[in-house]
Amino acid sequence: MKDGGWRLKVSAQIVNEDMKNCTGSSGEEAAARYLRRKGYRVVSRNYRCRLGEIDLIALKKGTLVFCEVKARNDKAFGEPFEAVSQYKQERLKKLAEMYLLENRSERGLNYRFDVISILFEGRGRIEELIHIENAF
Repeated sequence: MKDGGWRLKVSAQIVNEDMKNCTGSSGEEAAARYLRRKGYRVVSRNYRCRLGEIDLIALKKGTLVFCEVKARNDKAFGEPFEAVSQYKQERLKKLAEMYLLENRSERGLNYRFDVISILFEGRGRIEELIHIENAF
């Protein structure tokens, strides 16, 4: 009986992780659509290097925008944008430096760091989307 209970616990943990990943990818997709509607051109999604990942990189009027997307299904742990800690901000700055080193054609552009905070309600509908330009 204990073994069966353990399996259920692991399965629930996997389901929770899948839901988290689904929320994250749904949030990134919603953020990309939002940016395109606002006149941005998304130049990279999920840029990865040894330091980590940048969710979205977009371009508008000669400014390269490094976007951190935070999506949640509720506010149990606060507003989604509150999860962008000082540590995460410093990490994103280093990731942006790596991106610019790898993409020399974009080095001369101005750049900034934005946060897009998304709160979903039932059935994946967006209840709230907050775009914080030049967040840090």
